[in-house]
Amino acid sequence: MPCVLFPLILAACTAGKAPVDPIDDQVEEDSRPPIARIEPVVDTYHGVEVSDPYRWLEVWDDPEVRAWSDAQDAFARQVLAQLPGREALAADLSRLMGAERTSYRDVTFGGERIFAKRHAPPKQQPVLVELLGLEADAEHRVLLGPETFDADGLVTIDWFVPSPDGSKIAVSLSRGGTESGDLYILDVETTEALEEPIPRVNGGTAGGVAAWTADGAQLLYSRYPRGGERPAEDMLFYVQLYRHTLGTDPATDVLDLEAELPRIAEIDLEAHHATGRFLVTVQDGDGGAFSHWLREPDGTHRKLSTFGDRTVMITFSEDGSELYAVSFADAPRGRILRLPIDGTVAEATEVVAEGSDVVVPSFWATPSVRELGGRLFVEYQTGGPSELRVFDRSGAPAPGPEQPPVGALGSMVPTPDGKLLFSGGSFVQPWGWSLYDPTAETTTPTGLNEPPPVDLSGVEVRRELATSKDGTEIPLNLLLPEGVQLDGSNPCIVTGYGGYGVNLTPHLALDRAPLLANGVIYVVANLRGGGELGETWHEQGMLTHKQNVFDDLYAVLTHLVERGYTSPERTGLIGGSNGGLLMGATLTQHPDAAAAVVSAVGIYDMLRVELSPNGAFNITEFGTVTDPAQFEAMYAYSPYHHVVDGTRYPPILFTTGSNDPRVDPMQSRKMMARLQAAAAPGSGPLLLRTSHDAGHGSGTPLRERISLRADQLSFLLHHIGVDYTPMQP
Repeated sequence: MPCVLFPLILAACTAGKAPVDPIDDQVEEDSRPPIARIEPVVDTYHGVEVSDPYRWLEVWDDPEVRAWSDAQDAFARQVLAQLPGREALAADLSRLMGAERTSYRDVTFGGERIFAKRHAPPKQQPVLVELLGLEADAEHRVLLGPETFDADGLVTIDWFVPSPDGSKIAVSLSRGGTESGDLYILDVETTEALEEPIPRVNGGTAGGVAAWTADGAQLLYSRYPRGGERPAEDMLFYVQLYRHTLGTDPATDVLDLEAELPRIAEIDLEAHHATGRFLVTVQDGDGGAFSHWLREPDGTHRKLSTFGDRTVMITFSEDGSELYAVSFADAPRGRILRLPIDGTVAEATEVVAEGSDVVVPSFWATPSVRELGGRLFVEYQTGGPSELRVFDRSGAPAPGPEQPPVGALGSMVPTPDGKLLFSGGSFVQPWGWSLYDPTAETTTPTGLNEPPPVDLSGVEVRRELATSKDGTEIPLNLLLPEGVQLDGSNPCIVTGYGGYGVNLTPHLALDRAPLLANGVIYVVANLRGGGELGETWHEQGMLTHKQNVFDDLYAVLTHLVERGYTSPERTGLIGGSNGGLLMGATLTQHPDAAAAVVSAVGIYDMLRVELSPNGAFNITEFGTVTDPAQFEAMYAYSPYHHVVDGTRYPPILFTTGSNDPRVDPMQSRKMMARLQAAAAPGSGPLLLRTSHDAGHGSGTPLRERISLRADQLSFLLHHIGVDYTPMQP
């Protein structure tokens, strides 16, 4: 297969090129969407009256709201379609993202069998396969292709889990970006469904999980309320752990964990089939605290830790006779504890003390601590990048696998023959899988790795520190094309997130290649609110400290200008979800900090977040308006409430999905309506693009991912003064 090579020299975006005039000046006046009518609703919070002029835009079932949204979308697409270079960029993205190359995610074992999600563009969705080996020439067998359910690529695999012997596999499937998944149980040999699907096992923020009993006869799984069990406003909450026996009606499944869980609980499971035990982890909402239970083979549960003791992860030892825990108690960067299988965290002893880097807590992923062959394999965060470190059972450092510099670690999967299969990559190296043999101390790439359709070896990766408003040093990662001069003239795109303890780790993103080929500096900022420097780093960017995140990004932007990398006129910002809140706060607090802003599936009205169908999951991260101090903090930065009439705002593109189960699309509708009404002459364009049959991003078909990215990036490039030059095939 051909590999696209390019030298990453500066293209037609020559130094000093002036940003262009707004493209929507070329659009006919009568094609513009109507300005939303103002119909104020006044709420009183702790004695403070707050007006909401666009409350009516929250009601998606209202035909007027849909008509307004459709008109906004049509106008946005009309403007975006006229952007110079948009079609050339879309062609390059199609060639890169749609290239016929294979990659694998979620590789796991069921007995001696190997299973994975196989990504093979131009297929719209990954398929579930059985791999017949890890060698380059090993064959695979498709077990389930979502296109058999929907030829348009709207059905996606949320997750899967094989039975202990690999003869059966449970798969959660959802449609249209809703992430509302039903559980299908397949016979691996025949690929036929063994019974009717189990409904409502997966959701948006709270996700879903399943695990098999040792004999493969039963499944533990997450279950959301079904019709009549809860009021309508609670149907996305109160997830519980249920048990299903194969061959029986799912309606007769029984509650397995009889504990009173929070309304916003999220559940994860780990099985140890040799002992028949399970670990049950419960998180108190997104970004919240954890508690843990041990399920014995007889079905009884014993609590190991509480929400208050700051134990963020517990996992089994290799033989299941002990447990390992990651604790943030008096150790915000994490320490590793060992406890007896019949004990609790209170009886744990320290194995690896807190160090200068951060032990990664894992949730919805393979454990970040694994015991294999008498050694502990531990994932550490180093301020953005992550790496695998190895210790013996006493906690002393031991030899480990080879890893890329400034890279990131993914899954760690023990193999049946005692090796460690792990994934990783970097900003310039593609995600791939390697085998580490702890006996021979050798690292061998597997046949699951294919070269990307582009060569980024000419990109320089730098890590620097910006100083935030309160003096805190903020890490940033710069991807520099060849030939960059520090004269302030370079086009630059900056992204960040800063929330929920999420780490922005290095990875090769194919959609950055056209930017770098056109001389654009790409910057990834590791802001507070993330977990890159530990739990204190997270806490300094949540609840009443959320303003720190926005100050951090502004410090990064200031740093880039002061160091001569770029200027505000040549800087574009892009972020999504919680990173969309970051975009909204930045454009309202510093409307002159960047030449253009793209915000995807963002949050803007902080006073209404918790009232959305899925919004209560965010209370542990953002706070609640029922608490006076938290209300004051949220109101102080809420982007929707800080749009100022008569302000000249930069060009802004909001993108959202009509089926988003995590962030209500009304957030984007209301914020854009407010911006369009308030913006001074000369602002804009101010655009709202809505993807139908899509949600928060998960499960979006490949063609829509390409189209959306072409719109987002061409919008930024146009407004930071880049005349896009196609890449050389």
